[in-house]
Amino acid sequence: MSIIHSFQVKSALPLVILPSDIKDYWGQPFQSIGKKYMDAVRYGAHALPLGVPVGDISNSPEQLEHYLSIAHGVVFPGSRANVHPSHFGQTVHDTSLPLDFDRDSTTLPLLRAVIERGIPLLAICRGIQELNVAMGGSLHQAVQEVPGKNDHREPAGTVEEQYAPRHAITLREGGVMHHLFKQSTLQVNSLHGQGIDRLAEGLTIEATAEDGVIEAVSVTASKGFTLAVQFHPEWDIKNNPVGQTIFSAFGKACQTYARNRSI
Repeated sequence: MSIIHSFQVKSALPLVILPSDIKDYWGQPFQSIGKKYMDAVRYGAHALPLGVPVGDISNSPEQLEHYLSIAHGVVFPGSRANVHPSHFGQTVHDTSLPLDFDRDSTTLPLLRAVIERGIPLLAICRGIQELNVAMGGSLHQAVQEVPGKNDHREPAGTVEEQYAPRHAITLREGGVMHHLFKQSTLQVNSLHGQGIDRLAEGLTIEATAEDGVIEAVSVTASKGFTLAVQFHPEWDIKNNPVGQTIFSAFGKACQTYARNRSI
């Protein structure tokens, strides 16, 4: 019995994996995951977070398969880096913005594998964009430059001001988020420059902003819980009712998946 398997057997908490980003610190590449995402998994989903390296692991299907074999859920976190537009047939619009080839090479096939297996999935900001691209959709590279769309980038100010609620979103009646919140609108934060343009076949819109920007989607024929949001529910999870509702639902789905897989 492996150390990880032995730990899972003894623990009542589901295991949630999160793909990392490649960040440069002191001129060296680091595999990095924001603390707020780890905290949201721990305190919001009541699960154990485990980081998954990106890049070279993409060429090792057996390693990715092992991560999937132990995962009870997957969170695709947000990132400063954008999905490379070559994945949806475009060239780079703004060369000053960061890209992450290693993350692209891992998360796009990982998303498809997670959906195929019915593992609970929660995707945030870059995560919703990755999901749309992985399933054949495209992105606006600069939402603020699209006629009729608002500027969804974070405002200047403190981190607390940047993550404060910015605008309303309308939830699709009868959808995943409508079921979770039992209301038709929510106030959410907004910290993104890119956004969904052509919605991928197989995705269902769960929420939209006042200007029509897609704020949440689910996988139409999913075998399990899937929710992808453009805003940031992980922020300040201990004091964030919207985030608590989303991560709690995700955590319960992970627990159910873990129980069913052990039968």
